[in-house]
Amino acid sequence: MAWLLPLIHIFLYYLIARAPVSSGWGIEGHVMVCKIAQEHFTNSTMNAVLELAGGELAPLCPWADDVRKQYRWSRTLHFADSAGDCTFQYSRDCHNSKGEINMCAVGAINNYTSQLQKRKDSSNNYNLTESLLFLSHFVGDIHQPLHAGSELDLGGNTIKVQWYGKNTNLHKVWDEDIVKTAKQKFYDDDIDTMVESIQINNRDIWSDEIDQWMNCSAKNFTCGSIYASESARLACDYAYKDAKQGSALGDEYFISRLPVVEKRIAQGGIRLAEILNKIFDDDSGQKDQKLLKERRIGGVYQA
Repeated sequence: MAWLLPLIHIFLYYLIARAPVSSGWGIEGHVMVCKIAQEHFTNSTMNAVLELAGGELAPLCPWADDVRKQYRWSRTLHFADSAGDCTFQYSRDCHNSKGEINMCAVGAINNYTSQLQKRKDSSNNYNLTESLLFLSHFVGDIHQPLHAGSELDLGGNTIKVQWYGKNTNLHKVWDEDIVKTAKQKFYDDDIDTMVESIQINNRDIWSDEIDQWMNCSAKNFTCGSIYASESARLACDYAYKDAKQGSALGDEYFISRLPVVEKRIAQGGIRLAEILNKIFDDDSGQKDQKLLKERRIGGVYQA
């Protein structure tokens, strides 16, 4: 059945190409998270991901947004909104509108990680391609601060603002507008140039922080609640600050928030790679740590 995988890849890519632009970092943000992750995969992880995805992962990372109409149950899995107190508490906040627990981005990250961990179990009947794509997408989502914003304003969706004179809402500013404006102003409208700039920061400005980003002792390899808590705090400190109903946002807001957005994209990519490396890399211990360190210092690992 391996011959089906390229067809699956083409079909999923077709869905993305035909779908309208959607929320959750937007298409560009999700692609960047996964491009960064790919550069930090071990060889075993890269091979496993290529097999499941039928090709490169990054173009498929917006897929979970594009199937929300078909998979209505997945809609609440894209965010982990809180009570508006700048914190995330799993027992309080991770549920859907019906009160069903675990139905938020953090619960989804834990769930799809578990499904992929059990990939060699003969009783595992999950569609592991979908598990991979959902996991990759939701790790990206939870690093967007307003995906852990206040439920009172739907993560900034009800806060109407202007972005350089154009009517929009605060959530969309953080999902798409900051990234698109940066790409146009600073990166020749080229996503790969923006990714490379973020990777340079990973190897330089943020290099001393990356071990802490990946420090996760959870048994299921994820620390989704930590990611959500970080986003909830950043939402208060940066996203909501100076962005009231009807605000006109421009250079001052953009320049001061862009470093936060780029760092969260970097953290999402590094952490996604860490999760998938732990799932798929058959080697362990010192060898794994050596490979990961080489990636952090020098970019893409060459065997």
